[in-house]
Amino acid sequence: MRKPRLLDLFCGAGGAAVGYHRAGFEVVGVDISPQPHYPFEFHQADALAFPLEGFDAIHASPPCQGYIQRNKNLETKWPRLIEPVRERVRRLPYVIENVPGAPLIGPVTLCGTMFGLLTLRHRLFETNWPITVGMACDHWGTVADGDFAAVYAFGGKGRRHGRNEAGERVRDPGSKPGPEWSVALGIDWMARKELSQAIPPAYTEFVGKRLIRHLGGMTWAGR
Repeated sequence: MRKPRLLDLFCGAGGAAVGYHRAGFEVVGVDISPQPHYPFEFHQADALAFPLEGFDAIHASPPCQGYIQRNKNLETKWPRLIEPVRERVRRLPYVIENVPGAPLIGPVTLCGTMFGLLTLRHRLFETNWPITVGMACDHWGTVADGDFAAVYAFGGKGRRHGRNEAGERVRDPGSKPGPEWSVALGIDWMARKELSQAIPPAYTEFVGKRLIRHLGGMTWAGR
């Protein structure tokens, strides 16, 4: 049987795409900007106009900057596209990803520590099909007494997050730099600027395996 085809809108350099590929999808990416490091079939085009025919499911990561509530300049400068994207893709099984604070409907939250990654990056995933997580963040487990990378799109550097000499849980004891972003996110093909915007593939591999099951295509994923 053929693999199910997933359309990756606002694809960036392919962090989400690799996760879906690992889950068993054939992935096609679309972005308004050139993406020379995107690892699969890519089309430079408007995500709000690209044809949806021939795809079994859609992932969309509209620009998050307009939903970062702590930065009012970004809120007014960047477009807010979640609603028009949702209206456009709702006839197919979809996943819409964005940051905490974005107006997603009934989203689940994923964090790097759920997958043993050295990052606390939280991302929300809205679906129009049932998904449960059954895991919790492990900020004081996976990265306790060690380093993590706070990967920010607008600068910032990883800092130690662990325990002080008294054994108390604290943030930033000693301001020791965290691990490399590529290591923290599980991505080895992107430039630093691309990493700052990327979704760790572990997140969408998790989502993608559940989407495969929803589509009734477990054999496509070799399961």
